[in-house]
Amino acid sequence: MIHILTTGGTIEGLDYVDGKGISQSNISIQGFLDKANIGFDYTIESVFKKDSRAITNNDRAQLVCKIKESNATKILITHGTFTMEDTAKYIGRLNLKKTIVLVGSFILGSSENTDAPFNLGYAISSLQLLKPDVYIAMNGQIFLWNNVSKNLETNKFERNE
Repeated sequence: MIHILTTGGTIEGLDYVDGKGISQSNISIQGFLDKANIGFDYTIESVFKKDSRAITNNDRAQLVCKIKESNATKILITHGTFTMEDTAKYIGRLNLKKTIVLVGSFILGSSENTDAPFNLGYAISSLQLLKPDVYIAMNGQIFLWNNVSKNLETNKFERNE
């Protein structure tokens, strides 16, 4: 069983519009999974819907509570990319003894050329194979929570070397 916790972000089609807040779409993680005809058991729970720039440590604490309450040992968190590494580090330091993968997209989930379905599928596959810890799965790569940073110039995640 995989427990999917959603938090909003680009993967769910939330677009931050300068000075006007967040525009929303009808995109959902459930919709991506339905289109993929997946064959595993899962539950989806929306924790909040925020642009990741608005996620606070109180929000991260709420995520941790949901992880601890879950009977699942495999947790997928959909998250905006801007502060994804901060959330991964927050959770990773707690050593929760579950396999937790954070995933998002760089291109709006509502866009025709979105990377959301690929990233979601890759993260789910990785989640089933990784040992307990906290990871980020983005664009065909896995990053451990304590060895990742987002390069704002290239808009990609990198290992800290």
